[in-house]
Amino acid sequence: MSTITTGVPREDEIECHTDLHAFLCALEADSSAQLRERLIALDDLDAAFGGFDSEDPTRGTYSRLHLRAKALRIRLEAANSELYQSVRSDIVRGGQPRALLQWLEDSASDNERRSPLPGLGFDYRDELVSGVLQLLEPSEPNLQPSPEMVFYQPTPVRHILHLIAAAAVAEDDVFVDLGSGLGHVPLLVSMMTGAQSFGVEVQAAYVASARECAQSLRLSRVQFIAQDARDADLSRGTMFYLYSPFKGSILADVLGALRRESMHRSITICSLGPCTHRVSDERWLKTSELSDTGSITVFNSL
Repeated sequence: MSTITTGVPREDEIECHTDLHAFLCALEADSSAQLRERLIALDDLDAAFGGFDSEDPTRGTYSRLHLRAKALRIRLEAANSELYQSVRSDIVRGGQPRALLQWLEDSASDNERRSPLPGLGFDYRDELVSGVLQLLEPSEPNLQPSPEMVFYQPTPVRHILHLIAAAAVAEDDVFVDLGSGLGHVPLLVSMMTGAQSFGVEVQAAYVASARECAQSLRLSRVQFIAQDARDADLSRGTMFYLYSPFKGSILADVLGALRRESMHRSITICSLGPCTHRVSDERWLKTSELSDTGSITVFNSL
């Protein structure tokens, strides 16, 4: 038996339309909010209306609501893009990215300035940094990873900020990220501290993207090297970062190389993720804090 459509909206449809209308009105009234609120609003719009690029099959009131939501999304994204471009221009001019520093500083609560939330999830600060750096992730890696290599995942920005503070990265440091991926960490460390930074990454396609970003922002104190970390020249580094880029014999070899470097000078190692447990087993390193895989742990050579 077929169902006859009368064209009259059901009661539940009317209630849904009313709720969505009120939801949109609230967002439209505050569409000039700060970045954090804009990003939250964009997430809410996606949750309420789904994909904006697909053709909406419904009719009438909902179609109009959908168009309003799409227009609001365009306005919010345009405001974000304007902010990202402003920060990029600030960096290109050669000074410290004051706008970016201010946004990131304002974003943290008093408690979080002392100790960021643990865990490896992302928040809106990662959206901000992603919009500023505009790094392009290659569709395919150049090299098939070995079983001891770990799938690339960028370090959450809150942990990079904690690393800079906890390790007291200074302008005269040489910061080396072993397994740097697209280069978020060396780029931010150099921008925010003035330190010379190196990213060592075995995937040449990732290195090419990181280099393009550094060149577009005119960051002369950041370099990226396409090389296996076991073969890298570590002789200039004063600080080294490991976000569990590899494990097993590769990690053991790299830690062995770092231990040999520590015989000539004091070095600092910052770690995040599962590799922290392995680093903490090294008797030539010490730390003043409990090792935590969900937060940055700072080790100093003895």
